[in-house]
Amino acid sequence: MAGVRSRNFEGWPLFANSFRPFFLLAAIQAGLSILAWLPMFYGELSVSSAFAPRDWHVHEMLYGFLPAVITGFLFTAIPNWTGRLPIQGTSLGALLAVWIAGRVAVTLSADIGWAFALAVDAAFLTLVVAAATREIIAGGNWRNLPVVVLVLVLLAGNVAFHLEAHYAGAADVGIRVGIGVVVMMISLIGGRIIPSFTRNWLVKFNPGRLPVPFGRFDGVVIGCSAIAIIAWIVAPLSTVTGAVMALVGVLHLVRLARWAGDRTFRERLLLILHVGYVFVPLGFLLHAFAVFGALPPSAGIHAWMAGAAGTMTLAVMTRASLGHTGQALTASPATQAIYAAIIVAALARVAAVVWPAHSDALLHLAACGWIVAFLGFAIAFGPLLAGSRRRALAIMGVPVPAR
Repeated sequence: MAGVRSRNFEGWPLFANSFRPFFLLAAIQAGLSILAWLPMFYGELSVSSAFAPRDWHVHEMLYGFLPAVITGFLFTAIPNWTGRLPIQGTSLGALLAVWIAGRVAVTLSADIGWAFALAVDAAFLTLVVAAATREIIAGGNWRNLPVVVLVLVLLAGNVAFHLEAHYAGAADVGIRVGIGVVVMMISLIGGRIIPSFTRNWLVKFNPGRLPVPFGRFDGVVIGCSAIAIIAWIVAPLSTVTGAVMALVGVLHLVRLARWAGDRTFRERLLLILHVGYVFVPLGFLLHAFAVFGALPPSAGIHAWMAGAAGTMTLAVMTRASLGHTGQALTASPATQAIYAAIIVAALARVAAVVWPAHSDALLHLAACGWIVAFLGFAIAFGPLLAGSRRRALAIMGVPVPAR
């Protein structure tokens, strides 16, 4: 891996690294969006969006919140991959402003026009793809270019979402494309960082059986996952799609079992990565059951989105926020509470589909868990991301050293 170049940053620490503003604002947006969604779902609140309420909710999770987290991660990782300088200061602030403009444009698209909202919203991922491609090519780091290709597909899915919502009245393929990209990113990136982080911790604190490193089997699983997801995008309820989904779900379970997650219980910051990844095979298996009529199709979608995406984003956000600000890589009581809340939210959201008789109570439980998890992250980690280390440690329940 290339060595990281850096420069002194004398401005507001929030704009010193990409993960700082994007993780913080993504968490705030994720919490507030769900806070607004339940009243919208029950017809008690409306926004001036050209999207139907369901599409607004799906879009702001899939193409609003998640791209912000992906960008924070991507532009923090790229300097490690390439050895080039990170995006900071004014450039970072401008990129953040484009993301915020997209959220406003989508929410007010009924007033400003759907085409203008599409242009503003798509501008963010367009800039992310352009900047990431430039950095990776300039750094000669070709092996990580597939991640940028996935972001490009995410951009295409976003454009498709807008077009479908306008011309067909509701998004369909654009939703599945976006979800497929997210699942592939978790499979690809998670398959590298989870066994690596686990190995590093086990060698130091719990010697014994170690994770199997990324190898040929992982490549086969990712390739099969891509085939299954493409089949799902094209023909979600095909019998062939269901069979492939079932096979890939089992392959992911085998893959997860090879990472020695059962030996990480002592460190929740590590355990949560394994728990979050469980929702990837669960989503594939639930989709397979749906194809054969055993469950509604949305069960697998919520396993992937509320479960895999929600849990893995918080797992990565908490770990990266601690590691890149020089804190100890261990889960504080506040961090563990965040993890508990997102797991409750994910399980309740899937259960609301599986047990429709209890869906109202389970939806409220899922929403509360999600809001607590993401706004809890913003409260606990916000001061750290904005540059106030002492206040952040006090909020998280970590002893603050005397001055």
